[in-house]
Formats: sequence, C-alpha cells, structure tokens
Amino acid sequence: MSPDARGPGRVLRSVDRLERFSGADRWLDAVRRVVHAAPLGRARDGLHGRWLGHPVHPLMVQVPIGSWLSAAVLDALPGQRYAARTLVATGLLAAGPAAVAGWVDWADLNRQQQRVGMVHAATNIAGVALYTTSLTARLRGREWAGKVFGWAGLTVVGVGGALGGHLAYRQAAGANHAEAVPQLVGPGWHHVAEVSDLPADRPVRRDVDGVAVVVVRQRDDVVHVLAEHCSHLGGPLSEGVLEDGCLRCPWHGSRFRLTDGWNVTGPAVAPQPAFDTRIVDGRVEARLRG
Repeated sequence: MSPDARGPGRVLRSVDRLERFSGADRWLDAVRRVVHAAPLGRARDGLHGRWLGHPVHPLMVQVPIGSWLSAAVLDALPGQRYAARTLVATGLLAAGPAAVAGWVDWADLNRQQQRVGMVHAATNIAGVALYTTSLTARLRGREWAGKVFGWAGLTVVGVGGALGGHLAYRQAAGANHAEAVPQLVGPGWHHVAEVSDLPADRPVRRDVDGVAVVVVRQRDDVVHVLAEHCSHLGGPLSEGVLEDGCLRCPWHGSRFRLTDGWNVTGPAVAPQPAFDTRIVDGRVEARLRG
C-alpha cells in the first residue's frame, strides 16, 4: 500500500479526534470566562504580544524549555549538580509568566483550538509538577531521583510542545490570517462600488480584485477599505461594529483603526491590510496601501 493510501498517521488522527471531542466544552467555557474576567487591564494586550507584532507566548516559553533541556544535558555529566539545579529552578520561575501569556491567548481561540490548547496546557502543568518534584529531590540531596524526575519532565514538556506546534502550524493559532492579502491583490486601482450603493456609517462587504474587503462610507463621503477577514482568526469585519473611528471584530473584539488598519486593541497582534481610496465619477476605487 502506498503512503498516500494509508492516510494520516496515528498521531495526527489522535489529535484530530481531540479537536472534535466536545465532552469538556462546558468546562472550557467556564475556564474561558475566568481568564476573561481576570483584571489584567492593558497588560492583556501586552501578554497577547500586540507590541511585538506576533504572539509573545512562544517567545516566553523558550526560557523554561531551554533551561530544562540544558539541565538534562548537565545531568548526564559528572560534577554539574549545582548548575543543573540552578537551571531547573530558572525554568520553573520562567514557566509562570509564559503560562499566563498562553492562557490569555487560549481564551480568544476558536473551539477546536481551545480543545487542543487545554490538553497542551494540562501536559505542561504535569511537566512543571515533575520539575518541581525534581527540584525538591535535588534540594534534599536525592540527586538521582532529581535527575529521573527531570528527564521525565522534559519528556512530558516535549509532548506539550508538540501539541503547541499543532496549534500553531496546523490550526494556525496566533498566525496572521490576513497575511496573504498583499500577495493576492494586484497593483494599481481597482473598482470597489458605486458611492450611491454604500450605506453611510455601516460596514459592508465588497471585493477588490477578487479579495474580500470591508468598506465603510462616512457621511462626508470619505470611504475606508480594509481587508475583510480579521488578522486574528479570520472573523468577518463587515459584521463588526464601528466605535470611535475603529471597527470592532464581531468574534473576539479586536479593534482596527479605519484610517490605516492599525490594531488598536487585541487580541489581534497584526494590523489589518488597508487600502487607499478615491472617488472617480461616483465610483469608489481602491489600491493596496504600501
């Protein structure tokens, strides 16, 4: 039998079944409400990574993973117990902030992503527990037990990392869902709509060179055009709400400035592709900005 005939492998089938498992959805909703209710204020956007232009959680997890991997290597060498102990402790200290950023991102994912993300989090919690046990054993002079728990923790964290990779690369959690627009829209000006066909102060969906966009005509006939699908998770901005010169995504509440597509508030970490506009003989035309 050819590889193509066999279909997806066991690992992929298992994770796909996890995406479809709905038995814990009520519990996921309860956890999501707790995360949304946390009094984080402006720090929430910082934890999403809006200041960085992409999610900050993958960056933050490099410290605990790197520390624990280094500790595992030192555990295989003689005379490195103090250095290994320090690295295990460093990983544990860094794991907390990384987990907070991960939970903030998780609360604004779609349902299939949340299901995988919860198992990703539970696996990493188990890894942290093993490393806590490892450090405790080391501090009590039980070096071999500390090493064994450390190696077990690294294995479990590796599984969690694989699930994180599935989230990022197969489910596109944290990816810019509007990134393709500059590659799809041809250069120059494109017809959008007749001015008379556009309602005032209400977002509507139209096309520019075959690419979906959201169009907002203000009452003074100033027209703004942004890419239709939200950069966070592809939500339909034409179904959003206008607020103080911004357009709020109906799915997760990201706000984009009409004039240039800048993501004023998250969870979107990438701005929305924006278009220059002009009116010629009653026709709205647009071209991709920049």
